[in-house]
Amino acid sequence: MNKLIVSAAAFATLTAAASAADLPRRALPPAPIPVPIFTWTGTYFGVNAGYITTTQDTVRTAGVFPGNDGVRIGNRPAALPLPQDGFTGGGQLGYNYQFTPGSGFVVGVETDASYTDLNRTRRVVGQFGGISTYRQAGDFLGTVRGRVGYAFDRVLVYGTGGFAYASVKDRAAFQTPAGEPTFFGNRSRIDTGYAAGGGIEYALPSDSFVNVVHANAITVKAEALYYNLGNSTVLLPAIGRGQGAYVTRFQNEGVLGRVGLNYKFGS
Repeated sequence: MNKLIVSAAAFATLTAAASAADLPRRALPPAPIPVPIFTWTGTYFGVNAGYITTTQDTVRTAGVFPGNDGVRIGNRPAALPLPQDGFTGGGQLGYNYQFTPGSGFVVGVETDASYTDLNRTRRVVGQFGGISTYRQAGDFLGTVRGRVGYAFDRVLVYGTGGFAYASVKDRAAFQTPAGEPTFFGNRSRIDTGYAAGGGIEYALPSDSFVNVVHANAITVKAEALYYNLGNSTVLLPAIGRGQGAYVTRFQNEGVLGRVGLNYKFGS
């Protein structure tokens, strides 16, 4: 009897195992696709445009010899504001390195060159009829700067500073009543100094409607820079008959705000 029971149990077990083998196997779930992590590391280039204005722009004049007393008697202005502002636009090239992809510190270097629509002419009539004319103009401004910032995934906040250079033209002319000498002087050269500021940059997602090329490498930025190229001195010697000279000192510093668009390699 016991043998019969054991045999029946064994037969039932074998039958169940065979039936289970015939059932369809459950498919394994697909492996999850890793989400790509954005990195700011790479070389980039782009364009920018904005507004530039001077902040320290007072022109100061003094006579070289005591006989040239036009400033002392009020026939020449000792100090005269010469503010300038206008459009700026150009391009930039740079490289960033991010220590940890996603979020983390970013360091880099950037060079840029921009056209600057800076020019201003002022004419002043003194107490005794002397006419003083001042002109200052700037054609372009360039910088070579380091950048240090922190990235919150696709948002980068940064500070920047470094070397600045610009084309500057300074000119002054003093006309006097008949019988007195006229004074004239000009200066045109590349001035150098420094620039510092900061900004924010955002990497557009590839599916953004603004990202018309649908590349994971388009960034937009907004930044502000202060530049200081120091002072320049122009000597105004007497022209024709007469003697002596005047010295006029121009200042060259200001701020600019601009927006830019970059294409980054290595995304």
